[in-house]
Amino acid sequence: MLTKLAWRNIWRNRRRTFITAGSVMFAVFFAVFLRSIQEGTWNNMLDNVVNFYYGYAQVHREGYQDDQSIDKAFEITDTLKELAAIPSIKSIVPRLESFALASHDEHTTGVMVVGTQPDEEDGMTQLSDRLVQGNYLDADDKSALVGLGLANYLKLGLGDTIVLISQGYHGVNAAGKYAIKGLLKFGSPELNKRMVYLALPEAQRLYGAEQLVTTLALNIENKEATSKVVSAVNKMLGKGHYEVLDWQEMMPDLVQAKELDTGGSYLVLFVLYIIIGFGIFGTILMMTEERSYEFGILLAIGMKRLPLSIIVWLEIVFIGLIGTLAGMVLSFPLVYYFHINPIDLAAMGEDVAKTYEKFGMEPVMPAALDPSLFLTQAIIVLLITTFLAIYPFYKINKLDPISAMRR
Repeated sequence: MLTKLAWRNIWRNRRRTFITAGSVMFAVFFAVFLRSIQEGTWNNMLDNVVNFYYGYAQVHREGYQDDQSIDKAFEITDTLKELAAIPSIKSIVPRLESFALASHDEHTTGVMVVGTQPDEEDGMTQLSDRLVQGNYLDADDKSALVGLGLANYLKLGLGDTIVLISQGYHGVNAAGKYAIKGLLKFGSPELNKRMVYLALPEAQRLYGAEQLVTTLALNIENKEATSKVVSAVNKMLGKGHYEVLDWQEMMPDLVQAKELDTGGSYLVLFVLYIIIGFGIFGTILMMTEERSYEFGILLAIGMKRLPLSIIVWLEIVFIGLIGTLAGMVLSFPLVYYFHINPIDLAAMGEDVAKTYEKFGMEPVMPAALDPSLFLTQAIIVLLITTFLAIYPFYKINKLDPISAMRR
């Protein structure tokens, strides 16, 4: 009965209901949009760095993460090949990775050389989709793919020759000349400026590391299953010979930067929630004061204070539910638009774009289209509204019916 009365009451004064629900609606709208932009920007960066190169988990020789030397290369044993049978692992991508000095004409810079099996690499990172010029590698190619930023710095074009000089396996000399077969463009500016890809056999020949690799990148079907996959691989390989790391362990700086940024966004949201709370409380206060005469009449004719307080509390909760649902519906088109059409920060000026590139981030801000973002913010705002709806309990408990009816 109380619930039915509360529902009917909120439609007695539609203007007041719409004003209160509107304040809740805009609170949900701004909270959802702010979180979706922040989450979307980081998801985009993680995809650019993790999904387009590192993968969500890798297997190395023990100690390789701390000392990334080609001397820690290893041979792919039968046990390592059996890792592909673990559920959630689609394939295993073997790589031989090392650093080199790259030069062309009078330009020289340090690069990351990745020897990989082209088909397996493409199956995990969709590397061929990164091509902006030229053709993709074949399994026995003796040419190279380079990042577009690196090509621009070295003044390289298709068909030009890049010279690589480094130290190979156990100190052998490593030097080679490779024709440029294709140019790659990554979302991460840092990858654009550093990456050189060779077919795995050619990279092994260059570094004198025949049949050896430094990394096995695990192509995992669902990133949410990464921790389970890492546990299963560790169990199969045992301890003492190999290390199995997920992307968070491989890139702790990136994780810390995300946590710091997320903490900052929570602080901004906290301030926003305070503003939202004051706005909603002001509306509740106005609504309660406007109805003092009504409450006085009801108390004077014998209605108990507790049922009356519960009815008013339920009214505010119902209005809060209407506002949160409306806020979710209102925010979805905007979030969806910026999910499909990210905010291009480069359009705001070259300085803004360069600032993002210094941190290895693509200067775009897409919105995350994650249902949990909508639901979480809606629940938080609804809880704030529900808590503030306790005020009418206090007001009605202290209300003097005679004084209220004289107003």
